[in-house]
Amino acid sequence: MKRLSLSFLFATLSFVLFAQTLQSPDQFLGYPLGAKYSRHHRVVEYFKSVAAAKPEMVKVEKYGETNEGRELMVSIIASPDNLKRIESIRLNNLQMAGLAKAGSGLADAPAIVWLSYNVHGNETSSSEAAMKTLFALVDPSNTATKEWLKNTVVIMDPCINPDGRDRYVNWFNSMVGTTPNADPQSREHIEPWPGGRSNHYNFDLNRDWAWQTQVESQQRIKKYNEWMPHVHVDYHEQGYNEPYYFAPAAEPFHEVITPWQRDFQVLIGRNNASYFDKNGWLYFTKERFDLLYPSYGDTYPVYKGAIGMTFEQGGIRSGLAILNKNGDTLTLLDRLNHHYTTGISTIETSSKNQQRLVKEFKQFFEDSKTAKSSEYKTYVLTSKDENKLLSLKKLLSDNGIESGTISNKGFKGFNYFTGKEESFVDEGLHLAVSAYQTNSVLARVLLEPRTKLADSNTYDITAWALPYAYGVKAYAVKEKLDVNTDAVSATAIVAANSNYGLLIPYTSLNSAKLMAELLKKGVKLRYATAPFQYKGKEYGRGTMIVLKTSNAAVNWNAIANDACQKFHVQADAVETGFMDKGMDFGSPDIRVINAAPKVALISGEQSSSLGAGEIWHFFDKQLEYPLTLVNANDLARFNLKNYQVLIIPDGFYRNLTDKPTTDKLKDFVRNGGKLIALESAAEQLSGADWGFKLKENKSEDKGEYAALKKFADQERNALTGSIPGAIYKVDLDNTHPLAFGFPDFYYTLKQDANIFEFMKNGWNVGVLKKESYVTGFSGVKVKAKLKDGLLFGTMGMGAGSVVLLADNPMFRQFWENGKLLFCNAVFLAGQ
Repeated sequence: MKRLSLSFLFATLSFVLFAQTLQSPDQFLGYPLGAKYSRHHRVVEYFKSVAAAKPEMVKVEKYGETNEGRELMVSIIASPDNLKRIESIRLNNLQMAGLAKAGSGLADAPAIVWLSYNVHGNETSSSEAAMKTLFALVDPSNTATKEWLKNTVVIMDPCINPDGRDRYVNWFNSMVGTTPNADPQSREHIEPWPGGRSNHYNFDLNRDWAWQTQVESQQRIKKYNEWMPHVHVDYHEQGYNEPYYFAPAAEPFHEVITPWQRDFQVLIGRNNASYFDKNGWLYFTKERFDLLYPSYGDTYPVYKGAIGMTFEQGGIRSGLAILNKNGDTLTLLDRLNHHYTTGISTIETSSKNQQRLVKEFKQFFEDSKTAKSSEYKTYVLTSKDENKLLSLKKLLSDNGIESGTISNKGFKGFNYFTGKEESFVDEGLHLAVSAYQTNSVLARVLLEPRTKLADSNTYDITAWALPYAYGVKAYAVKEKLDVNTDAVSATAIVAANSNYGLLIPYTSLNSAKLMAELLKKGVKLRYATAPFQYKGKEYGRGTMIVLKTSNAAVNWNAIANDACQKFHVQADAVETGFMDKGMDFGSPDIRVINAAPKVALISGEQSSSLGAGEIWHFFDKQLEYPLTLVNANDLARFNLKNYQVLIIPDGFYRNLTDKPTTDKLKDFVRNGGKLIALESAAEQLSGADWGFKLKENKSEDKGEYAALKKFADQERNALTGSIPGAIYKVDLDNTHPLAFGFPDFYYTLKQDANIFEFMKNGWNVGVLKKESYVTGFSGVKVKAKLKDGLLFGTMGMGAGSVVLLADNPMFRQFWENGKLLFCNAVFLAGQ
């Protein structure tokens, strides 16, 4: 017993001594940085070991977990004096931004620098660089970092996307031999589908900062907003043949970006360049990576008052070493050293400009609270459907944007849906956002009705206004309206009890979620294909009818009321099938969904990982409805007989139009199945005799010199056929089940010039007519083509149907109004 106690004591003392000894990454990992990839848990363990060894300088905070249970954490690094008062520093910073009650303030507030690594899992060098950067900040022999930390607090998130990182690292470590092979053709450089770039659900987290559809983003933004740093760097990698990119960014800059935010990017860039020049490292600035789209890791912080920057190292597919086009071997050590250098340079520049950073940060929010330079002073959104406004209010709140109600409704504003200055018309419920608030800049960017572009050559979509994305009528008002931001409770849902049946409105995504819930629970549903009236109340198309008839085997009333509470939809009791006006419940025009359809999704190689991932995430996390994922390579031998719906997402399919596959899919449809084809999948099917065709471009005769073009103008000339993401108004036939729950229009985000000919033997449900363009960049050739054609339609074939969706209604999961359209395609169209 005594010997056991002594052994335990010795082990405990050894652990304490080990924990108190600061180790370099090489010492802790047992191999030199750059020699191999470190799995995520080892990165986390290193950060924790440094915090244990230097508790007076380093603090580690867990802020969440990924879908696969991996830890999300940040490390706060400061001088001993600043770490002692770190909570005062944080609160003081929030006070300067107007996000906390004003206190006495700190006269010597430090600059706060936040460094974010590895948002794309297969851009792996940055997490390795993070460990080196951390050690440099706490290394007792590093006098420079000691000096910088006197007036700078550094927050490091060593890996934003642990699931994606480990997916890549585990794969690569299983592919590489004792000596890495630098030949780009080697298998260790050919990453299989879906790659490590995205998270568990194959979602690109670098496009999700503002939308917060993913669990990693939701947890991270909450932590970010608790600090509101002055400088933020988002670390990336690009193709391995590219040199390093750092700020200043390329045009277009959004017009809200301040002169100081522009100027400080130049300061950072010049300091980075001085280090790179000394080492003979190549780089580029002011090209490719702009500051416009609001949901990036550089733009989102910019719109939150920070200096937001992207740093891009050449390196995707590099593994441990790769031979680039210049004949040079690029190694993991090279890549992490480049990222380490820009991190240290950023901290240095921030330290030297600490007073100015703090001053300009404070000024940014003072200007925000006075709506300085804002053309519109109030945004008013109105809808008949409470759930649409509640969903929008939640997104605003998650981004720190206040909203409320107004009492004065006698005003005029820019009507988003008509494009004209008009008097406000209340749809029944409303939500108002004042430009006079702390996060005014971000509110303006997310709500502005028209995107202003200084340069049309952009890296991402150019339009995203929330009223279009949510399908909510809105007015941008040039006068300041009094907005009451006191919390208003959502309307209480009252249980509707009946011995006969329930009527449930179908007006928003919440209704579709409720439908999925009822089907999943075994409730047989009916729905109306035309309006009807009961007890003086009008019920629209799509209204769900849950009757005692056919539901004797389940507790239909309780299940329906529970679902109504869960999804905040008010049901009405009905006691007879005899309606005041319109169809009675025995009418053949009352459709029945006898059982929950079994749904399969084409996934895997050939499909777009992002396109398939959006749908997978939607079914799994929002609809909570079962979905079978089928590898595209296995489609030929997959038994479709037990499925009623097959979804083919965007992708580049090798065999989608060959005869055996076409025959199999057509047999599936003819035997009662439903095929839903999205984006490029629809385009590919159009060439295989399915009954719909892509609309052809009309040839343009420009004369005998039309082919003569200037080499220097090639990029600009290409823009005439470009549409990176613009909003178009779609005319809807809302009498068709594919458009139930909608008015006679819908706003779509167009990202290509694809449009189909009107179907002669199908239903042209969503079409573009002339003058459908709304906002965002659309090249002149694209604008000329995008008219008088089909985007959304259905076609019968035997006992089944085909649903054509030329655009992605699920885009990045933030195009909220499109989700109802997609649910209609799955559950209603073709019934």
